[in-house]
Amino acid sequence: MSDAQTLNMSMPQPDIPASFHIMAKPSGARCNLSCRYCFFLKKDRLYPDTPWRMTDEVLESYIRQTIEGQRVPHATIAWQGGEPTLMGIDFFRRAIELENKYRRPGMRIENTLQTNGILLDDEWCRFLKEHDFLVGLSLDGPREMHDAYRVDKAGRPTFDKVMHAARLLQDHQVEFNILATVHAKNGDHPLKVYRFFRDELGARYLQFIPIVERDNDTGFQEGSAVTDRSVGAQQYGHFLVDMFDEWVRRDVGEMFVLNFDGPLANWLGSPSTCIFSPVCGEGMALERNGDLYSCDHFVEPRYFLGNIMETPMVEILASHKQQQFGRAKRDSLPRYCRECEVLFVCNGECPKNRFLMTPDGEPGLNYLCEGYKMFFKHVDRPMRLMAQLLRTGRQASEVMRFYAQEDRTLRESCAHMGRNEPCPCGSGKKVKHCHGTAS
Repeated sequence: MSDAQTLNMSMPQPDIPASFHIMAKPSGARCNLSCRYCFFLKKDRLYPDTPWRMTDEVLESYIRQTIEGQRVPHATIAWQGGEPTLMGIDFFRRAIELENKYRRPGMRIENTLQTNGILLDDEWCRFLKEHDFLVGLSLDGPREMHDAYRVDKAGRPTFDKVMHAARLLQDHQVEFNILATVHAKNGDHPLKVYRFFRDELGARYLQFIPIVERDNDTGFQEGSAVTDRSVGAQQYGHFLVDMFDEWVRRDVGEMFVLNFDGPLANWLGSPSTCIFSPVCGEGMALERNGDLYSCDHFVEPRYFLGNIMETPMVEILASHKQQQFGRAKRDSLPRYCRECEVLFVCNGECPKNRFLMTPDGEPGLNYLCEGYKMFFKHVDRPMRLMAQLLRTGRQASEVMRFYAQEDRTLRESCAHMGRNEPCPCGSGKKVKHCHGTAS
């Protein structure tokens, strides 16, 4: 079927979700940085000796099909890379024109842009503000932690340039989130990282992505060894636990951390993030030439689905191959996971991380399992409290009053205990390192 053929939206389409998400990579894997843990730079090998820029024809097809395929009154046009700002502002001005051309009456369209920030200037920020872009800015924390792996093509640090971009976004009142990776260099410093974003940068929306980097030459999801840049499972669990304990006591309702808000949705019974949902497959990755892949993490030949210039996007989404990909997340869970007490919130997390053997020798255990299990058990009580508050029409932030009272009581108890005794809160820490410390 050619791109020119119009999809008859009145026909029954039981396998097509009401809404879906396409992550477009208009510059492919092309980037102006050489982040040492980036798996996507190697994807350029999939398209040797081909133009790196998305053409106007592919751009228009992406915009039109994304808008036409939604059966809800809103659509998200998502831009990622590589580094999408390499396309230049005029490319995105053309995208806005096409959105206005194909937008249905009453439809709301949101543009999201994930960027390393290096090319952002006043002109970029004026454009992003004018068209209400939601920007994701990649920043890994304080200088020494960010610069450990996020370097330019010459191996030079990039912290100052990214901080400049953050200040420009703030000056122009562009809405932005921080996307920080958790890796070997910052994984032992959760509070330093969190407080940097909160207190020094003044960011309010955070997302933390664990670096689980397969040690291979392909950049594909294969092999069971990871690089020494990867975060450890227990390390990641402690990172989340320590950060959550500060957040739940002072920042609920003020700081929005996807790693906490996403799981809370599971405690409410409505999973909202793909990694913690039972199935996936409703978010695909679009390469610059129109090729669609099952997921951003699976841009490799085995997961190629088709080209939107030849087959309508919704038809590719509803294909048996993509539906099977989405269901495999649930259907391939080993028994060890299916019998786990935190399955309702974890759901095996992302399939890209399921490459270990379970204790009983079955394949498919998530590399981060130990850390996630630690975290989800630790936050079970406050998550249940917040879920109950929300169900009764109250604010989740009320949980902070509960912890304030409990902490006062525990500190009073610790005043009569030895500094090296176990803290009565059950943290496993000594009194002197827990509720026995001054606050």
